[in-house]
Amino acid sequence: MSALLRLSATETRLFFREPVVVFFAVAFSPALLVVLGLVPALREPDPAVGGARMITLYLPIVVAMGIALFALSGLTQLFSSYREKGVLRRMRLTPVRPRVLLGAQLLMALVLSAGSTLAMVLLGRFAFGIALPRQAFGYLLAFVLLASALFAIGLLIAALAPSAKSASAAGSLVFFPLMFFAGLWLPRAAMNSVLRTISDLTPLGAGVQALQDATSGHWPQLLHVGVMLGWLLGAGGLAARYFRWE
Repeated sequence: MSALLRLSATETRLFFREPVVVFFAVAFSPALLVVLGLVPALREPDPAVGGARMITLYLPIVVAMGIALFALSGLTQLFSSYREKGVLRRMRLTPVRPRVLLGAQLLMALVLSAGSTLAMVLLGRFAFGIALPRQAFGYLLAFVLLASALFAIGLLIAALAPSAKSASAAGSLVFFPLMFFAGLWLPRAAMNSVLRTISDLTPLGAGVQALQDATSGHWPQLLHVGVMLGWLLGAGGLAARYFRWE
């Protein structure tokens, strides 16, 4: 555990040396929420979605998008660049085990994403009057499962990609379909039964719905919890299985 914490602290310091990656992984989503909140139409009740305000519905989607950007862009490129530059090859000569290295990356990403998410929740509450989650523990559970599942997918891509450029390309190919099923372009409420079913089986679709349920005061549904847990175990296991030092 001490090795995991020390390595996580080191990885965090190295991460902050890349300002562009830091911006898109941590600061882009809060900035996007501010831009959306400044659109008057999004702050008004919309009869098409039952009288809710669109900015309220977009908050969980923006939270999920921030985690996905970190997982599928920032983390994959960072980890793949380690292999490309020979950092992992040199670490192979140390007592560090692959699972500790992957765990350190996951812990760093979880902590930073939690800070970004907390900033968005508070920004939504005090800047745009979005209510805080009524089921706080359910929201926390949904966030941890969603973030862990997405970071496991990101680490799997980084484990398989031969270079940082290919990792970036693969991450983008995964990111945009996942964001569609999260409701970024077509709200989940407007999806037909087939699209909704597919959305429920994706980590982002399940995660966004779980966050929305917790915001409304309900516990996340077992289906969505199971889907996120399945993606976490499946992708995380494959990432550890196919991890390569060089």
